[in-house]
Amino acid sequence: MTIAEKLKMNADGIRINGAINIVAFGDSVTHGILGYNEVGYETTYWNRLRNKILSIRNYVPVNVIDSGIEGITAKDSLDRMDRDVFSHNPDLVIVCFGLNDVNFPIEEYTESLATIFKKCNEKGIFTIFLTPNMLNTYVAEDTFEGYKSYAEKTAEMQNGGRMDTYIEAARKTAQDNGIPVCDCYSKWKEISKTEDTTMLLANRVNHPTREMHELFADSLFRMIFADEPEILEKYNSK
Repeated sequence: MTIAEKLKMNADGIRINGAINIVAFGDSVTHGILGYNEVGYETTYWNRLRNKILSIRNYVPVNVIDSGIEGITAKDSLDRMDRDVFSHNPDLVIVCFGLNDVNFPIEEYTESLATIFKKCNEKGIFTIFLTPNMLNTYVAEDTFEGYKSYAEKTAEMQNGGRMDTYIEAARKTAQDNGIPVCDCYSKWKEISKTEDTTMLLANRVNHPTREMHELFADSLFRMIFADEPEILEKYNSK
């Protein structure tokens, strides 16, 4: 069953099919890390998405499993898929990697994503690839001192086009595996034409602010329910 179908279940349907289970599989942004020594689970995109779904109909339980780990890459996450993804019997897996992977060879990133997508496809699980946010474009004065050296490198990777190249390759990998792409990176790029996107990063390096998690949540909701006009109409009216 799709999430939209499950959302319409009555008590008998819940007994037979269970709650809606969503697994968010990614790195520090999915984990909920914001600024230095700051975590914000309540405002992270997956919790915002859960609340949006419940705002449409709150009778059906919606469980979101946070399978994000700070500092991890797609490659380092392959061995934990059974434990952190499939064991939860998900109706949807949201895959979001790239912010750490950009430090390693691009082939390592795309091959690891391909493996993740293939494993999800083999299980018949609806999967979305969520492209991450941009990196910083300069070293802001209020950057935590311990981050400044790395912030110089990430700014170079963003401004020099390395991050663009990695995300474009990731999009293609998803498309080649039949995985829909929720392309928030492109939305960040568009925002960067008129706004200082470094100031939209809580740690001024690679973690979006609490407010910017709304962009991910809204984009995901609209993709999940793209074929459900009644749900989208109700959502848009709120």
